[in-house]
Amino acid sequence: MKKGLGFIDVFCIASGAMISSGIFVLPGLAFAQIGPAMIVSYFIAGLLALIGVLSVIELATAMPKAGGDYYFLTRSLGPLVGTVSGLLSWFALSLKTAFAIFGLAEVVFLLSGERIPLFATAAPVTILFAVLNIKGTEAAAKFEVLLVALLFLLLGTYFALGMPNMHASHFQPFVVEGAGLKEILSTAGFVFVSFGGLLKTATIAEEVRNPRFNIPAGFIAATIAITVLYALLLIVTVGVLPGTELASSFTPIADAARLLAGGWGFGAITLAAMLAFVTTANAGIMSASRYPLALGRDKLLPPFVAKVNKKGEPIVAIIMTSIVILASLLLDIEKLVKAASAVVISAYVLSAAAVLVMRHSRLTNYRPTFRVPLCPWLPLFGIISFSLLIIDMGLAAVEISLGFAAVGVLIYFFYGRKRTNMEYALLHIVEGLTNQRLTADSLEKELYEVLHQRDEVVHDAFDDILKTAGAVDLEPGANQQTLLDTVAQTLEAELDLSADEIRARFIEREEQGSCVMTPFVAIPHIIVDGEQLFKILLVRSREGIEFEADTSVKAFFVIVGSRDMRQLHLKALAAIAHIVQHSEFEKRWTTAKNEAQLKDILLLSERVRM
Repeated sequence: MKKGLGFIDVFCIASGAMISSGIFVLPGLAFAQIGPAMIVSYFIAGLLALIGVLSVIELATAMPKAGGDYYFLTRSLGPLVGTVSGLLSWFALSLKTAFAIFGLAEVVFLLSGERIPLFATAAPVTILFAVLNIKGTEAAAKFEVLLVALLFLLLGTYFALGMPNMHASHFQPFVVEGAGLKEILSTAGFVFVSFGGLLKTATIAEEVRNPRFNIPAGFIAATIAITVLYALLLIVTVGVLPGTELASSFTPIADAARLLAGGWGFGAITLAAMLAFVTTANAGIMSASRYPLALGRDKLLPPFVAKVNKKGEPIVAIIMTSIVILASLLLDIEKLVKAASAVVISAYVLSAAAVLVMRHSRLTNYRPTFRVPLCPWLPLFGIISFSLLIIDMGLAAVEISLGFAAVGVLIYFFYGRKRTNMEYALLHIVEGLTNQRLTADSLEKELYEVLHQRDEVVHDAFDDILKTAGAVDLEPGANQQTLLDTVAQTLEAELDLSADEIRARFIEREEQGSCVMTPFVAIPHIIVDGEQLFKILLVRSREGIEFEADTSVKAFFVIVGSRDMRQLHLKALAAIAHIVQHSEFEKRWTTAKNEAQLKDILLLSERVRM
């Protein structure tokens, strides 16, 4: 898919997906449950969203592909979990989008004097944004940036007007009678849907330019900005609007604006609310449609679902998502919110688990450019915290989620399982524990292609040599003599020299100066007769071979070239020197499972290519 989204696009899509009914509708419902303490609930939800999104960022920078958490979970926990999670996330984000469209329709309904039915607004709005997304992601993203900029301006003005007009008495009592920490945490789970846009943004990772930087920066900046914005807006709203009005209001911020600035204030915030609902609807259809696209690509849904138009937009998936959104508008609003929150929270639980699995699988080509700090403790904390939030949300939300999950299980067993034979990271862990061969390295190859696209690697002459290079793993107990014999016998078939002659030349070259570059790396090399001849042989000794005191060389780059290839020889030495300086090189070289992965380490290396 076309990479047309930058940092501002990622930030605005994530922000726009979050700012909607979660702040323009939910505060009244949350206030009715626990009073002004709902500000703390929003802040806790934002903090947990930040913890959860760190796992999503790590996975997204390692695997920036359409489908977001579906793609991560399928490649880490398997196609069954991926199918269920992908469908759940699709439904959840469609529900959240429907919630935003419901909010927009509610505003239109009230402004029309309750004459325009909700569905009469919701249907054309859904169709409008479906068409906009079919026309192109970049067009939808530019529209999102404009709307989010205007939205921030309006909300900033609301905050500035409200601060001098707050009443301290409105914050007393801070927590309603009978409520406590449990209720504050339960309300945090209820309003967590306000941060569901973070999960959405991961689904468009494949379309982000320079995902190494733009995904972490965009996600983290959006999470912090929206958490702070929510807190400031809620403080002003509670301070301005009397508690009895706030508890019964479906438009709390607009009602507070009316008190602050009369009709024009109400109109400005109503416009802001409409913009927020529009940005969420736009980003929601854009992001949610990438789930069926990814499922169709993996043949877990019929392949026609993954069909894209000439602009690369998933037209079938967008239409399917729009239908689900329209159907969702028929659900009860409170159950809709709880179900969407439960599913979004579940996705964060699974994403944290996926990080732990990917880390422990020791896949050579799992190379995130952002890593969750304090791993495994922070992901484990997230798993426990999110699980408690789901439990606190009550049986209704869990039942709806389990119903969607059951649909996913049935689709997998009756359709997807027969059509896919997918390798995943959990198999690599089981393989290591049981010492049985369960994988064929297809996941390593897939991750290689993903990284190649992510980093937009343009191969140079050294890479071309590596593609045809040989690679050898020495048996335990190997020494210098074993190394020489292996190199000589391997190169004998490719050179016009006998094994004895090759061995002798390497010995002679070593006597002129040590080939050891670092205590871990050596570059034995010789010059041979002929023209246009250049060969590289990669040799690994897991136990290490001692050449000098305090050296245990495990990585050997054996180079053989004719005199006319001296320029390439120098470039190869420079490339190797750059590669082995990477902080992860020794770990990757030691843990690579086979010879093919040794070559991948070099082909995906971060270096200047000439």
